[in-house]
Amino acid sequence: MPAPQSLMQAALARLGARLGSGLLDAAANAAVALQDAPELWRRELRLFWQEVEQEAERLERGSPGHDPSQNSGSHPDTSTPGGPETGTDPHVSPAELQDRIDALRAQVAGFSRRLDQAP
Repeated sequence: MPAPQSLMQAALARLGARLGSGLLDAAANAAVALQDAPELWRRELRLFWQEVEQEAERLERGSPGHDPSQNSGSHPDTSTPGGPETGTDPHVSPAELQDRIDALRAQVAGFSRRLDQAP
């Protein structure tokens, strides 16, 4: 059986190696996250400006639209299948269909953001 002093030194060496390894892993994960962050910001900013442009076009057209806060993707669509929200209504204008498509795209973007932020 090794001497108590050798056991203590070995225990400290192993703890240092494990902690050092954990710190290195955490630093590597942080570095990867930091490398991806600028692209995520660019993508989110690009999506934001697309949504702003679409909303401005909708406002210029003067079409009755939805509340812009519903475009955040935080509220899932609760419409019933086969209802007017699915595009089966023959009296829906192309502009209204485009607004619905834009809202769905914004919802998908919101879902994507939540998935990216999930642990």
